[in-house]
Amino acid sequence: MSGPGYIREIFLGRPLPEDSWLNRLPALAQLRAGERLAFDSPVTFLVGENGAGKSTLLEGIAVACGFNPEGGTRNFSFSTRDTHSALGDYLTVSRSAYPRDGFFLRAESFYNAASYIDRLDEEPGPSLLDSYGGVSLHAQSHGESFLALVQNRFGGEGLYLLDEPEAALSPARQLTLLGQMRLLAGEGSQFVVATHSPILMAYPGAAVYLLSEKGIERTEYRHTEHYIVTRRFLNDPERMLGMLFADGDADQREEP
Repeated sequence: MSGPGYIREIFLGRPLPEDSWLNRLPALAQLRAGERLAFDSPVTFLVGENGAGKSTLLEGIAVACGFNPEGGTRNFSFSTRDTHSALGDYLTVSRSAYPRDGFFLRAESFYNAASYIDRLDEEPGPSLLDSYGGVSLHAQSHGESFLALVQNRFGGEGLYLLDEPEAALSPARQLTLLGQMRLLAGEGSQFVVATHSPILMAYPGAAVYLLSEKGIERTEYRHTEHYIVTRRFLNDPERMLGMLFADGDADQREEP
C-alpha cells in the first residue's frame, strides 16, 4: 500500500555534530550510517521501549516538515521552553507531494497548544474555535479535546504527526481514533504515530517500525512486545500477576 507521499523517506542530510547526545541513541545508528527510512504506507507507527528515541525521531520529522517543535500546525509559533533536540535541523524529508493540511500533536504539550489556540481566537476576525468544534479545548476533558481536534480540525490530504495519542484516550476512544484515521487516510491523509498502544498498532496495513538497541527495523504488529505482553496478560492476568508479585516477594526476602 503506497502512502500519499507527503513523507516518502527521511535521511540525515548532513552529519550530526560529534558532541551531540543524539549520537548515543542506538536507534539512529542507521540514519547516521547514511541509510534512509521509508514511509510507504498511509499510516506508520514508531514503537519501542521508553527512551528508545521514538518521540525524538517524531519530533525531528515534525521540525524537518516545518511544524512548531511544541506542536500545532505549521503556522503555530508559540514557545514555552526550548527543550527539543536538534535532530530536525539535520533530517531531510523526501516527498512527492505537499499536504493541504497538517498538525503535530504532542501529548506532553497539548495544554500549551490549546492555550495558544484560545489566544489566537481572541484576535479580531472569524472565530478560530469553529475549526476545533466551536468550544475551547480547555473546556473539555483531555480525551474529549483531543478527539474534538481530530474530528473537527483534521481533514483530507493532511500530514498528521501524533506523539503517544493514547495518553489522552480510553480504549474505546482509541477505537474511535482508529476509525477517524481510516476515514482521513481514505481522503489522502498520512499519519506518523509514536505509540505504546497495541490497539492503535492494529491499524490494517500500517507500517510498524521498532526502535531498539539494534536500530530501526520493520516488524509485524503481532511480533511487537506490546502485543505479546498485552495478549498474555489479558489471556491469564492471574498467572501474570502471580509471577510478577512472586518475583517481588523474592526480591524483598533477599534484602538484608
